[in-house]
Amino acid sequence: MIPRIKYIKPLSGHRLYAEFDDGRKVNYDLTDDIATLPNYSMLTEIAGLFEQATLDTSRTIVYWNDLVDLPSDTIYEYGEAV
Repeated sequence: MIPRIKYIKPLSGHRLYAEFDDGRKVNYDLTDDIATLPNYSMLTEIAGLFEQATLDTSRTIVYWNDLVDLPSDTIYEYGEAV
């Protein structure tokens, strides 16, 4: 089953706080993604873009624009539990 996010909050240092329906809470660090994935550099190059993180209607994707998104299962699996 794909984990569903019930709450997200952009944090300093290009980290994303996420709470999931099952109660899991994580901080996901996007620093490596920004350095290695095409289009993710937009998150540092466009002022204020990172802070505009939005959940899609299924609550399984965090997106910033049409070119930059992040699936909930990646955040769930690789995020640091808090």
